[in-house]
Amino acid sequence: MQGLILAAGASRRLYPLTKKIPKCLLEIGGMTILSHQLKALKNHNINEVIIVLGYYKDKIIDYLNQNHSEMKFSFIINEQYQDTNTSYSAYLCRDLLTSSDILLMNGDVLYPSLLLKQVIDSKHETVFAVDIKECGDEEVKVIVNNHKQIISISKELPLKESLGEFIGVAKLSASFCKHFVTSLSKLIDEGGKSDYFEAAIDPILNFQDVYYEDISHFPCIEIDFKEDLQKANELVKDKLYNV
Repeated sequence: MQGLILAAGASRRLYPLTKKIPKCLLEIGGMTILSHQLKALKNHNINEVIIVLGYYKDKIIDYLNQNHSEMKFSFIINEQYQDTNTSYSAYLCRDLLTSSDILLMNGDVLYPSLLLKQVIDSKHETVFAVDIKECGDEEVKVIVNNHKQIISISKELPLKESLGEFIGVAKLSASFCKHFVTSLSKLIDEGGKSDYFEAAIDPILNFQDVYYEDISHFPCIEIDFKEDLQKANELVKDKLYNV
């Protein structure tokens, strides 16, 4: 199993904080978001990580060489990061996604290591971490059936039908990734470079079993706005971040 971190974006919604530094290198509780994620991966013996970079890519590479040289990184560069989204970043990894199971994560998610353990230890081969709650328009939402299977995923889902928010952490089996790559290629061919990668997941749900893990008991957050950063600095004080 290897990690995949999508960290190419310019994070304009966090300006001026991200005007001279990529979002994943913002510090929370004295540690960068990226280091929090890599610490969690290392705790579960995942030392090979694919990282998609774009905005301030050289700063991230230098940071990793200086602080995480014990890990093995494969860097994929999204030169079109200003005009594309996570669908295109994931698409650029297509040749690396089918050789093993993948732990996929957005590069702006703060979570404790035990959350990752729950996802990895799930009996299901492909599973998404879902925070069960009432959602707003901004969150990526999921609709599920009675078998804990996700049957739809998108920001645009009806709020009343949604179980909660997909927080941007998922375990994908190698066999699922083959379908994911095919769906990503179709999406990009049809002009979907500016879509989120979930737009390539949704069509697969018709014929692939994708389950969810309820992670709402963990202190975690996707950091998009300044208020998210403030909340993250409170969440990281939880004792679970010391495990």
